[in-house]
Amino acid sequence: MIAHDASIRLETKGNLDMHDLTDRVAEVVRDAGVTTGLATVFVPGSTGGLTTIEFESGALRDLAEAVERLVPENIAYAHNARWGDGNGHSHVRAALLRPDLTIPIQKGRLTLGTWQQILFIDCDNRARRREIVVTVVGQ
Repeated sequence: MIAHDASIRLETKGNLDMHDLTDRVAEVVRDAGVTTGLATVFVPGSTGGLTTIEFESGALRDLAEAVERLVPENIAYAHNARWGDGNGHSHVRAALLRPDLTIPIQKGRLTLGTWQQILFIDCDNRARRREIVVTVVGQ
């Protein structure tokens, strides 16, 4: 059994800033030397989320617009009333997106579809430094 941990660092703009992590996660898998196993990608914090999508401008715009319709920025949030930081919508968006992904590794490669990329979305209302944790386990 092999276990390998790595971090991916990002400078983000907030407000649904989206980053394709696919190549960077694939590099972690290559470095681990695992041929069969799992790669887990995790974002610490409560205002960032992970998903998969075709990293194409139309699909990204559609996703951002869907997130805005589901969790609008400009309505009242109890979190904002309590803390006054204006990012109640950020926490709800990130919770719906989820903080983690697990991707099977087969023949030393991430098992992703042809048009499927790993996407980090910064849901916060300000720029941030992010660290994404990648753990690879397998043989």
